[in-house]
Amino acid sequence: MERPNADPALEQASKQFDGALAEFARARHINPKASSLGLLEHARILMTLPGGFDVLYRRIRSLESAGIFGASDWAQPGLLQPALAKHSLREAGAVTTIVEAISELRMLAVTLGDYFHPGISAEQARHFLTQVMALNLDLLSGQLTEADRERPKQLGMIVQELYRYLISHLGYESLLDSLVTEVWRLLDQGPVQVNSICEMIDQIAKCLYDPTMKTTGNADATRLVNALFAPTPGSAEDPGLEIYEQRLTEMDDEALSSEATCFARSMHDTGLASPYHAVMLRYLRNSDQDDLIPDTLGLTMTGLDDLYCYTELVHALIDEAIYPETCQAVYGLTMMLERGSLFTSPVAQALWRQIKLRLSAETAHTLQEVFGDARPPRVFLLAGVINLLGQPLGVGQGNNPTCQSAIGLSMWAANEADYLLQVLAWAARDNEVLSRFEGQNVSSRDLKPGLVEGTPVDVDPVSLIVIPHLDRIYGEMWRRCENRDDDAHRWINPEFYGWWVSQGFRVVADIHTGEIRDYEGFIRHFYASYHPFYNGNMPVIHAQPAGIAVTDSAARFVGRHAINILRVGLSPQDEIRVYFFNPNNDSGQDWGQGITCSTRCHGEYRGEASLPIAEFTSRLYAFHYDPLELGDLSAIPEDEVARIMRLGYTSWAVSPKNNHSEGNQGTDA
Repeated sequence: MERPNADPALEQASKQFDGALAEFARARHINPKASSLGLLEHARILMTLPGGFDVLYRRIRSLESAGIFGASDWAQPGLLQPALAKHSLREAGAVTTIVEAISELRMLAVTLGDYFHPGISAEQARHFLTQVMALNLDLLSGQLTEADRERPKQLGMIVQELYRYLISHLGYESLLDSLVTEVWRLLDQGPVQVNSICEMIDQIAKCLYDPTMKTTGNADATRLVNALFAPTPGSAEDPGLEIYEQRLTEMDDEALSSEATCFARSMHDTGLASPYHAVMLRYLRNSDQDDLIPDTLGLTMTGLDDLYCYTELVHALIDEAIYPETCQAVYGLTMMLERGSLFTSPVAQALWRQIKLRLSAETAHTLQEVFGDARPPRVFLLAGVINLLGQPLGVGQGNNPTCQSAIGLSMWAANEADYLLQVLAWAARDNEVLSRFEGQNVSSRDLKPGLVEGTPVDVDPVSLIVIPHLDRIYGEMWRRCENRDDDAHRWINPEFYGWWVSQGFRVVADIHTGEIRDYEGFIRHFYASYHPFYNGNMPVIHAQPAGIAVTDSAARFVGRHAINILRVGLSPQDEIRVYFFNPNNDSGQDWGQGITCSTRCHGEYRGEASLPIAEFTSRLYAFHYDPLELGDLSAIPEDEVARIMRLGYTSWAVSPKNNHSEGNQGTDA
């Protein structure tokens, strides 16, 4: 029942909005492209009135059902990115800002359990809102910036009131703690793209040091802020890059050594490199003090060996790619050396080629559009290469339905970096990527777009250039398999990713009807292939792509998604867990039924997610296995199989329609 509005102006605006909503719903039913401008203007007016956000909140379900988000990115809330949401709220035009505000009210309704949305779970919605609030912490002070005040149609005030509305429901008291926890949670996953994280830390810093805002001491927040703005004694008060560089020239050997050690300690503590770190490295190179570079990077024995074997190449990478604008590549370089990446000679040679690579005009333009012109496009691309080779598990699909291609980049960076660099050279220099499928050549040049029709959004430099080509190639392979009698991934994955993808393949649902078939046999095959107790203690030699059925925190089906099984083994808690790579930018998800993906404290390496093997199998949809290394199917305990089947049947496998493949590459959750 509608609650009465005490304010006559609000009551009148509510009635007008309801009329506009009904008219819009009728119009969209007839014409899916019917204009929403009138309805959005009524929504804007409501947002300017006390109680207006409450009125809109109660109508969120009706707004979305009527088609307010149309076919835009907002129609897929699971793909929305907090950094882009900040731009939409604070810098875009009136229409975009109002739609974004409605979208965030929807996220709040999902978070609070007032609205079940098939495209995003309550846990995901809460993480999204937490990050959006982190990026707009300055609004907590109650003082609008000049830019906000000058926005037309009271948009600045509307955004501030929206933020207050969100805080009133999510809680102000623990906001800073929640935001800091969220940043650490994201850093635990080792992302190569840290721009939005750095923006959140910047907002946390403003919150911590704003005298008008009351905040209690938070050591974890201070560690984050110091990692970016004051990682060493010489940069303790964030003096600015020019002043800091001057200070370096005045330091004696002992002070420089202390700076180097502090940089390394801060970077390894957080996974973040400061712009001051880049200044330090460039100073060491320019002042002929290369002997301090290992200490500045904090290298262990493996990293030192890699550096000393390929000193000239490492120095060239620093000279060509490490700048304050690309400072995160300092951490990427460190991790690349720690992984021993250069010991494979083709990788070293391919990096020399990358340093000298002439980019096509199209590639240069794309990079400049996304990353700006503070440095030449080749610098950003080379820094992206270093980051990806250093953290293969840190690549994400961004705001794009491209989990298959992101898995490819991660797999090649970890397994076959020379091939990755070859693909990148083709894409960046020639605007073309070459591949083969079942003996026939496939070129990306003249193929139709796949799931990505424009420029990929919110991705690293390598993904920005390569993903469109990989996406088209994957789509072409799918088209060549679409009339076959089994899931196309059976044939595509070994051809697309590499020979190490096992030839055996199991999918649990019929591709035509979506009905679950031989669930017990499916589970037994997985255990006999991957569980060390039943496969002869055979480890996962090469990472294997797999398909999962993603569910939300209420165990309701959300969509199908590709992941990469990295290893299976005992955790520190003595339970068998599956450790996997999830390319969806956030590996810590709650899938309901007590199944929560872990990213730390259970033996995970940075960038890995993990689950107990039974819980993982309960969400498994398809996997590859080696038919020549299959264990004893009958050895798997019946009660274990029964438990997994029960978890599956009471969540995603409840209805055949939930398992039916959609689109040319399945659903990207």
